[in-house]
Order: sequence, then structure tokens, then C-alpha cells
Amino acid sequence: MFNGVHHIAIIASDYQKSRSFYTEVLGLEIIREVWRAQRQSWKCDIAIGDTQIELFSFPTPPSRPTQPEAAGLRHLAFSVSDMQDAVDHLTGHGVACEPIRTDPYTGKLYTFFTDPDGLPLELYQS
Repeated sequence: MFNGVHHIAIIASDYQKSRSFYTEVLGLEIIREVWRAQRQSWKCDIAIGDTQIELFSFPTPPSRPTQPEAAGLRHLAFSVSDMQDAVDHLTGHGVACEPIRTDPYTGKLYTFFTDPDGLPLELYQS
């Protein structure tokens, strides 16, 4: 019945800044970008493997209530093959990352960072 995750939707407070973050800093590829005049909103579909991130702009979206422990989506995790290389890439673009930790249940490396709106993002070494 369920085949996988098709997309994750993110609303940005500064669309151009977030678009640049996801495409230039993270290096994800734009599939399509459209201006939706009736909603005064940009929508950018960005490829991440077989999944997509839908990046939206809306006039005056409300802020996220708190960091990851708010009810709802806690964070978005990206799978990486080389943790140190991924962290070096992000820090080279001025993105602060938490110290690399080891998952006590899987033995895999992981760390957290945030997008321009403070959305918690994770790197998880596969």
C-alpha cells in the first residue's frame, strides 16, 4: 500500500534564502519552480534521491513554536555516506553543526544542524 515518502513540505520565511540553502549549500537539484499568483506563493520542487522537498513561500507565515520537541514533525534526516565530509561541506558554507555523535542503538554517526528558519535537520551516516 505505501511505497515510500514522496515529499516533505517546508514553508520558508525568506524563500530566496531557503532556496539558496537547499540548492546551493546542500546541493540539491531543482525539479521545477512556479509562482502561484492566486496564493502569492512560490513553490519549488527539489530532488533528494527518490523523494522531493516542496519549498514554499507564503506571506507572513507563523513562526515555529519551539525547537524539535514541539508536537508534529521533529526533524528531517538526510542520509550521508561520509559524515565528516558532509559536516566539512556544511561548515565550509557557514552552517553550524552540533558535535558528531554515535547512535547507541545502531552504532551509526549522526549530527544536527538547522536551515535558515531554524528547522532541525539531521545528517545520518548510512
